[in-house]
Formats: sequence, structure tokens, C-alpha cells
Amino acid sequence: MLVPRETRVCVVGLGYIGLPTAAVLASRGYTVHGVEVDARAAEIINSGHAHIVEPDLDILVRAAVETRKLQAHPLPAEAEVFLICVPTPVAPGHVPDLSYVERATESLCPYLRPGNLVILESTSPPGTTERIAEIVAQRTALQPGQVHFAHAPERVLPGQILREVVQNDRIVGGLDAAAGERCAEFYRTFVAGQVHITGARMAETVKLVENAYRDVNIAFANELSLLADHLSLDVWDLIALANRHPRVKILNPGPGVGGHCIAVDPWFLVHAAPELTPLMRQARVTNSAKPAWVLERIVRRAARLKRARIACLGLAYKPDIDDLRESPALEVVQHLAATGEYDLRVVEPNLRTHPEFALLPLAQALEGADIVVFLVAHREFKSIPKPLLAEKIIFDTCGALRS
Repeated sequence: MLVPRETRVCVVGLGYIGLPTAAVLASRGYTVHGVEVDARAAEIINSGHAHIVEPDLDILVRAAVETRKLQAHPLPAEAEVFLICVPTPVAPGHVPDLSYVERATESLCPYLRPGNLVILESTSPPGTTERIAEIVAQRTALQPGQVHFAHAPERVLPGQILREVVQNDRIVGGLDAAAGERCAEFYRTFVAGQVHITGARMAETVKLVENAYRDVNIAFANELSLLADHLSLDVWDLIALANRHPRVKILNPGPGVGGHCIAVDPWFLVHAAPELTPLMRQARVTNSAKPAWVLERIVRRAARLKRARIACLGLAYKPDIDDLRESPALEVVQHLAATGEYDLRVVEPNLRTHPEFALLPLAQALEGADIVVFLVAHREFKSIPKPLLAEKIIFDTCGALRS
């Protein structure tokens, strides 16, 4: 039976999922050996700070480092439990890129011993856990059963990760029954939600289905925004009135869909069975096309002005976080900047700097702006005094002014 104070956990990848998970594990008594190849990120963590924006994470990391329960290193070490929390992006052609998972697995091999538990948390295509076991067997001769392999996909929402990593139900899937039980035993030591045991391939597919479902529903809302614009209707009023029906719950549209999950995961299912997933494919096409539609509407508004001064509010992929992965807001601003035709004032309150844009305070960006484009509904943008927006062209792509 796992006893946290006697158990060492090696977490490979201290990013948006790995670092919060490592900090929570440390708070529960585990000694966590973090692996982070980004030297600057590792330095920040070892100084007792989080290198990403997430409520209360800085406090938890500081406590974990000060109690010597968490430290970041460039390489793995021996442990009883290994967690793989690395990116699983989509390569050109919408093909899953498993290179990070494969390299992480290879890095663990010198440190694996019989009885260890290896858990893949990275959202992955069906069959990835089996691939991990194959790599380990090829490099160490350790077979499933000697080492326990399982998939336990993260199911957290940025901005609420520390709460949800503990409170949410977890799906754990082992390559065999013993691995599933061992994995469930581990998560029950720090998860308050229910832990549901299944097979690895089922666990992999469940997570992808969850995000594909959301993508399809967002695509419907985004398509409605195009239709409403064509009919000269207010899409927010249209959706609010339709949602008065007791069995209708339309989501809010936006400038597109971003993040490492919803914007990526449906392609894993489409790639697994393209002839069986036309709806999921079309949802991805619809949502991926939305930034271009937003861009065209901005350009149309700016056409009547000479070198229009455009305040672009938000770069993150969703409100109140600093995560820019697959961000449609960032895509829109990048395309506007590439034209060289506008005086862009970029505001992202959750970032200190950006390599492409000089970030401005909100008031400074609004002063003298001709057009104000709301790209992300950050809390700072929802309470802008009306006089600051007077006599400006307002384009609210995310409903920030309707919250």
C-alpha cells in the first residue's frame, strides 16, 4: 500500500499540468522529483515560485520547495511512481505528435525497477499507453506486470487547476487489472472525487471524447455568430432567447477555440478513424476558421480610417490565465501586426512581456484608440467605465461586455 511520506514520485514535465500536480502531491507528503528541461523554468521553481499563472499555485510551490518536498531537475531519478506530463501536440496534417511522450519514456528507462508504476497523464491518442510499454520493454526488458502502466488523463480547467486536480472524478486505465488497481490506489491518496477504473485505451478515448463534445458544441455557437452577423442580429440576444427553452443550452461564441485540449484532442479521434468522424472534423474546421472571420471584420471596420489605432484586448486562449497555446486571440493580433497597416495597442494583463508585442496598460491602450476589439473576456475588461469606450468602434468577439 502506498504511504505518501515513504513514496517518491518522479513527475516528468513541470508545465501547466505537471507543476500543479507535483505541488499537490508534495502537499500530501510525497517527495517529488520534478523533471523540467527548460532551465529557466526549473530555476524559477527551485526558487520557490511558479513559472505559470494559476491561482494559489505560487503559494503551494513555495511551501513544497521550502519543505524540500519538491525540486526540479534536468533528468529523472529512481522513484516508486512516475508521471508523464508532457505536451502531445498535433503535427502538420493534423497527425498526433508523440515525440515528447516517447522521449520522456526513454528518459525514464534507466531508472525503472520492477514494481514501479508509470502513469501517462498527457492527453494522448488511443494506444499511446501501449506504446510506452513497448518502449520500456525494448530498452529494459521489463514487461507489463513487472512494471505497471496506466493512463490517467488530466481533467482540469486552467484557472481552477488546484481545486479540480483534487475535487474532480478521475478515470484511470491500466494495461491490465493490476495496473489499474495500483493507479487508482495512488490517485485516491490525493483525489477527493471518485476514481473510476477502466482499460488504458478506454481512458485515452474518454478524455478525447470529452473535448470533442465541447468542440462540436462551441462550433455550433460560432456558426451561429456568423449567421447572426449575416442576418444583422445580435448573437448574444439570439442565444439568450434560445436558451430560454428548458432543453436548450447553447454555449457562447468567441474568436475561435484555443488551448492544448479542445483545439487539439478532436484531431486524435479524427486521425484514428477519419471515415467515422465527419462531424468532429467539421467542428474543427469551423472553429479553426473563426479567427480569419474575426480578422476580416476588424479590417472592414478599419478600412474607413487612416492607419487605424486598434486596441486589442487579450492574447490568452481563455479568460484570466496566461496560457497562449493555440490561442485564437493571439492569431488575430499576429495577422493584424503582419499587415503593418495599423497602430496596434496590445493588452494582456496576465503577462508581463511578450516576445512579439509591447504590452500596454489598459487605460493607455484605450486612450486615443479608434477601434477596441475584445478578444478575451478577462475580468479587467468587463468593468471598463463606459466613458473610456465612448465614440470608439467596439467589436466584442467574446461577450466581455455582456457578462
